[in-house]
Amino acid sequence: MEEKEIITHVDHTQLKPFAAWEDIEKLCEEALKFNTASVCIPPCYVKRVHQKYGGRLKICTVVGFPLGYSVTEAKVEETRKALEDGAEEIDMVINISDVKNGDYDKVTQEIISVKRECLNHVLKVIIETCYLTEKEKIAMCRAVTDAGAEYIKTSTGFGTKGAELADISLFKEYIGDAVRIKAAGGIRTKEDMEAFLEAGCERIGSSSAAEIMK
Repeated sequence: MEEKEIITHVDHTQLKPFAAWEDIEKLCEEALKFNTASVCIPPCYVKRVHQKYGGRLKICTVVGFPLGYSVTEAKVEETRKALEDGAEEIDMVINISDVKNGDYDKVTQEIISVKRECLNHVLKVIIETCYLTEKEKIAMCRAVTDAGAEYIKTSTGFGTKGAELADISLFKEYIGDAVRIKAAGGIRTKEDMEAFLEAGCERIGSSSAAEIMK
């Protein structure tokens, strides 16, 4: 697979807590140059990026990030504000505590609430696979499917481990036909990206797009 094709599947990402505006600008310029799927940026930069790059870049941001245990009402409000500021895609983190408590229905309902706020915008649901058992991952495949989200996503990149190919195989077995897969966390080389795309991912979350194209 050619680099130019791979890059069109990448959400070019800068979510470091100390990211300055010059880092975000650099990310956006790279995304324009290499034609990435989107830029994935902190919520505090969405409005400014939209003002400078709106119409030229697809803006993705995060909700409940990176730990996921904020209350549903806060996630819904984060989503509302992000879309108002110019975001087009939302990557939300599930409440992992609810998963560990076996309250899968509550997770489903939270995803439904955020998706309702998203309307026709894309919602990607981060389940943070490194903290889940196989049974819990399967339950989250069903929750994401039942809630009507567009994507299930492996990781925040802030957990103990990132994306693994075995999880992509598991997702493919248990998600609904309409749900797509995003892999993120530790994906840094062309070979990594190619492997995940060939395994069935539609999107890759990575900060390494520019290095690959160079």
